[in-house]
Parts: sequence; structure tokens; C-alpha cells
Amino acid sequence: MGFHHVGQPGHKLLSSSDLPASGLQSAEITGASHCAQPECLSPSLYFQFICVFTDLLSRIDLDELMKKDEPPLDFPDTLEGFEYAFNEKGQLRHIKTGEPFVFNYREDLHRWNQKRYEALGEIITKYVYELLEKDCNLKKISIPVDATESEPKSFIYMSEDALTNPQKLMVLIHGSGVVRAGQWARRLIINEDLDSGTQIPFIKRAVDEGYGVIVLNPNENYIEVEKPKIHVQSSSDSSDEPAEKRERKDKVSKETKKRRDFYEKYRNPQREKEMMQLYIRENGSPEEHAIYVWDHFIAQSAAENVFFVAHSYGGLAFVELMIQREADVKNKVTAVALTDSVHNVWHQEAGKTIREWMRENCCNWVSSSEPLDTSVESMLPDCPRVSAVLRYIYMERHNEVVRYLVLYMESS
Repeated sequence: MGFHHVGQPGHKLLSSSDLPASGLQSAEITGASHCAQPECLSPSLYFQFICVFTDLLSRIDLDELMKKDEPPLDFPDTLEGFEYAFNEKGQLRHIKTGEPFVFNYREDLHRWNQKRYEALGEIITKYVYELLEKDCNLKKISIPVDATESEPKSFIYMSEDALTNPQKLMVLIHGSGVVRAGQWARRLIINEDLDSGTQIPFIKRAVDEGYGVIVLNPNENYIEVEKPKIHVQSSSDSSDEPAEKRERKDKVSKETKKRRDFYEKYRNPQREKEMMQLYIRENGSPEEHAIYVWDHFIAQSAAENVFFVAHSYGGLAFVELMIQREADVKNKVTAVALTDSVHNVWHQEAGKTIREWMRENCCNWVSSSEPLDTSVESMLPDCPRVSAVLRYIYMERHNEVVRYLVLYMESS
């Protein structure tokens, strides 16, 4: 096959066999998107070279190529399948070698390694749920409370006495991202241990101190279902368009689809199912979730003193809750322990009375190089900020946070 250069009648047709070796090597080294014009080719020959190169590229069996480049995205659905387990210290270790988790399981396959990491993360999420129920004796409560059988649902966890404890109730809110109920940070669960990355130390300490406990699940906002395929009807034969024009349009449409599929195979070599999100009623965001759990559970609890522990975006969700339910929160909440909270009283338009209440009833432990509990300056006129020390923010903060809440309880 060959290509005739437009505008130069009689010019020799160029085929792939006519290309100089130096030009071909240049294309192989730099890639089509960065291919500089070889000095040995005139502009017209270079244009033809690009056309031939593109045509050859389109003939590659991409399925076979990608099979060699990336293994199937088919991962185990259990820790045992991954050949990992948590040891007696709560550390994730390989069951044969005893080594910590290795992210780069296959060199130069970052996407595959990331998918593997995410698959392991989903298993760990379920594992933490089991710990909440078996080790912490919490109950899984489905929400919305009046959900029908068919509608999307979420859930929270509560201790048996969460709504009946007359004295005190602790509410835990994690941050944004992939974490779910019972977790602070998936990365720390995998790379450090369960005590570092989960809420379990807080929960056990709170129960020992006589608190009822509610664990929120603010990132469980929707369920995913496979997107239905839309079948595009071909143009009707009764169209007023001439048959020749219709055939030409169909041919162009097929070529366009071929090019799009060609691109998609490179962009997403193992094309996964297209999913759509069905949001959970009244729980479509962390802020909505916090308000819903407040209205249907926390506000209904018997506890005279409610304490919040909120991390990162959980702090923002609490401030939004306070903006929406200011009088109720002030009446029921005794103290709030924040850790690396990302709330912003200006952007969230928290009023003066809220800011004053936060100054008296909240404390934000932040990552800092300063010694533990050292005051840290803040540009925001809300709650005090103190150092949690760089490693302390996850590793040992539950002791300081609970101590803060206990002291608040004793002084209230």
C-alpha cells in the first residue's frame, strides 16, 4: 500500500519498505507523539512516513500486546488468597516469608500494582468490619432506617448501650477517601499495623471508660451497578437521504468507532465494566451522613454528654453539622477532639457563636515537629491547635485524645 502526497502530482508513492532505517529508528525511540522530523526526510516524505507509521500501528493486535504487558486484573478475594495475614501484633505479613506488604509486586506495571493494592484494601475493609463486630461487640445498623428492600443502603456501627447509656456517648468520624467505618488510614493498616490505622484502640478504650459508642461511615455514599448498554439504532431505510450519502455516513461512523476503540485499548488495555453510581438517600455526602446520623441516632440518645472524635474531613463534617444543628449540638455535645481537621470556619461560614463555642469545647491535634501538646499557631479563630508530633498523630494519639475527653468529663 502507499500514500500519494497531496499537491505534488506524480510524486512517488511511499510504502513502509521505502522508509530509511534512521527515520524508523527515530520513530521507535521517540514515539509518534514526540517524533521529530528526521533530517533525511523532506516534509512531504515525512508526512507520508507518519501516515504509514499510523497505519502500521493500527494493524497491531492490541489484545495480544496488552496481555504481554499487563497480567489480568483478577485478584484474590481473601487475605489467604493474597498469602497475607495479620500477626499477633496486628501487622500485615506474608504468610510464607514474614515480609511486609510489597506494592511493586511486578516491576514497571504501576497500574496493575495499584489495582492489586485496591483489591487488598477492599478485603481489609471487610476484615475491619469483622473486628468491629467480633472484637469490639458493635452492632451493624442499616441506614436509612426506613429504607425499602430495593433502595441503596449504608450502615453505621453502635455499641449495645449507644442509645441508652445515660452518661456519655463517643462518636467517631473518619476522613475522606477509601477508608470506611472503623478505619483512620488504609495505608497505615497495610504498612504499619491495625492499632495505627483503625479506630479500634479508641473504641476499646472508650468502652473501658464507660462510653457508649457510635462509629460513622461517611464515605459510604452510593452503591455501584453496571451501566446499562445503550444500543444505537441504525438510520432507517425510509430516510430522505440518498442511499449513497447514507452509506458514506455509515462508513465514516464505523471508522470513527474503530479509531475510538483503538484509542481506548491503549488508554485502558483491560477495559473494565462501566459502572454508574446510585446515591444513598439522605447520605449522599459525608456532611449529609453526619446530619442524618445526628437526627436519627445521636439526638435520640439518652447520654447527657456526647463526645466527638473526628479526623481530617470528619472535622469539616462536624462543623457543617454544627452549622445546621447549632442549638441541638451545643445542648448535647460536651467536647470535640479533632485530629488534623481540614475544617475552615470562614469557607464554611460558621457564625461567631459557633466559633466561640469551638474555642471553648474543641481541640485540634495536628501533625507538627513540636513536642506533644505544644500549642501550634493557627490563622483561624476557632479551636486551639496542639502538636500531635509527626508520628504521634496516628500511632499514639488515642491515649491523648481519650485523656482529653476524660478530663473534660470530670470537669463538666
